[in-house]
Amino acid sequence: MEKQGGSVLKRRDAALLILIVIAAAVIGTAMWFMRNSKQADKVTIKVDGNVIYSEALSRDNEINVDGFDGGHNTVVIKGGKVSVTDADCPDKVCMNTGEIDSVGQTIVCMPHRVVVEIEGSAQEVDSVVK
Repeated sequence: MEKQGGSVLKRRDAALLILIVIAAAVIGTAMWFMRNSKQADKVTIKVDGNVIYSEALSRDNEINVDGFDGGHNTVVIKGGKVSVTDADCPDKVCMNTGEIDSVGQTIVCMPHRVVVEIEGSAQEVDSVVK
């Protein structure tokens, strides 16, 4: 008789553990979505760490970027999406990245040291340190 009681208890423990894991996963996913739900509103272009362009993502534009060591990239902002449409670097990884439109996404051209990044609203606070 003790075996049956013991196995029922083990099943309940297993079920409780599974429910706790599922609840933790749901809460973690919800927190991740809330943290990453900032409204994309700005595109920033940097060359060798220096900002050369920072404007609203809603403003369609074509920017010719003179990269490090004479390199050249063309960045196009259209319809709230950003892409590198031309580059004279050997690997063209930046062109193959495609369009970006969400906060935190980047396009990087390593040979020219060009970074194109989508940023969120400046009014939002990421953290407070005391």
